[in-house]
Amino acid sequence: MPTLRPQPLQATTLLRWAGALVCATLTGCASLPSAVDRPVSTALAQPENTRLGALVAARALQAGTRNDSGFALVGDAQQAFSSRMALIQAAQKTLDLQYYAIFADDTTERLFAALRDAAHRGVRIRILLDDFNTSGKNTQVLKLAFEKNIDLRLFNPLPGGRGSMALRVLSNLKDAARMQRRMHNKMLVADNAVAISGGRNLGETYFGQSKDSNFIDIDMLASGRMARELSRSFDQYWNNPLAYPVESLMTVQEIEALKPPPEPVAADAATTPPSPPALPETMDLASFRWTLQLMGQAQHTLLIVSPYFVPGERMLKAFADLRRRGVQVRVLTNSLASTDAPAAHVGYARYRKALLGLGITLYELRAEQQGTFRRLGASALGSGMGGSRASLHSKMVVVDGHWLVVGSMNLDLRSQLQNSEVAIVVRNGAIATEATRLVEPTLAHGAYRVELQDQRLLWHAPPGAAFSDATSEPDASLGLQFFTTLIAPFAPDEML
Repeated sequence: MPTLRPQPLQATTLLRWAGALVCATLTGCASLPSAVDRPVSTALAQPENTRLGALVAARALQAGTRNDSGFALVGDAQQAFSSRMALIQAAQKTLDLQYYAIFADDTTERLFAALRDAAHRGVRIRILLDDFNTSGKNTQVLKLAFEKNIDLRLFNPLPGGRGSMALRVLSNLKDAARMQRRMHNKMLVADNAVAISGGRNLGETYFGQSKDSNFIDIDMLASGRMARELSRSFDQYWNNPLAYPVESLMTVQEIEALKPPPEPVAADAATTPPSPPALPETMDLASFRWTLQLMGQAQHTLLIVSPYFVPGERMLKAFADLRRRGVQVRVLTNSLASTDAPAAHVGYARYRKALLGLGITLYELRAEQQGTFRRLGASALGSGMGGSRASLHSKMVVVDGHWLVVGSMNLDLRSQLQNSEVAIVVRNGAIATEATRLVEPTLAHGAYRVELQDQRLLWHAPPGAAFSDATSEPDASLGLQFFTTLIAPFAPDEML
């Protein structure tokens, strides 16, 4: 598990003082239980004795490889949903889920129903969830812990009430350094044979089902040895003292008491967005790529896709070294208008001119796709259905057109210093090329190219685009621009 370092002393001390003040004004600050029963469990020992395991072995034999690590990109939102559903439905022995956030909505309820069905047929289910987002409506996700054959643990839980995220965060400011250490990993492993991992959490905005805004994201299906490596990582987190069984923190009655009242439905409510397509019962591994080696160092080209891109001084020096060696570096990140984290954009904006000065090519996603979102979503990292607003959430690196990294880690200092993360690294020219082809349409049609002219930033619209160039943060309101300017002095890179 990665070492998680605390934030700078000055910021930590300030937050602790604020937390102590909040605690003094509240009825009291809760603490975590000291004596917790955590039965140790591990991944399925013989995945080859399951249907999925046998299918992986047969496909590897058919491909003529001695290594059973297979990979397939998942860039479409519907495919991302149906892949998870297919794995849940195909599992015979075990299912392990590890996520930073699981949101309670209609889309995840379909996944929960499939998990309950799997549990009823005897599948052992372990769910490890970071605790930061388990408040308000999302508290209802925790009821899964009380289902037969389902164990749910919360990683690094925050003591205190769950009715309000704001009050919960305020009451934990006294221990701000610990509160910021989040488990950002995302994976689902079926029968220790096939896994899916990448940038997606579980919720409607990650599967193209939101009526307002959807994340553009990417996952990777992995089979064989790589799936077993992911399971090994899962076991380390699951059996860690920071993983608390839900039953040690609250009762099902306490969770039920936090259930929000049903939302009123307006008479003229918009039509419900279409549901994902019919879901397959088993996985077809025929399209998997089969590979073996580890990632090397960039010599020619580097393509980075990261929604939050805060390089910091060390990464800036690394980029300078790459450029001195003639490596072409392209970066796709969110614009201020498309990001869901304006504070993170503040950190990125600090380095924008320096990055451009090094000769790095910067692209910023355009939030409003003006009717082309469905087409862009189908080809460019595949957000799929839903509203017209897009927000980049994919985390991907392509090195020299031959190495591919897909995972949960943003290229920012918070991910490097605070979070734990997971990534899959593949050396395979065909799959690296496929990943690049997924990104190219967005660079060509759905993003601004940022340039530096006379020390002033200029955002170039793609050739033939229906929108124009810009000389300030494009599509961002004056209020949003003022907000980021206001918070900039109080947002150190390490916290972004």
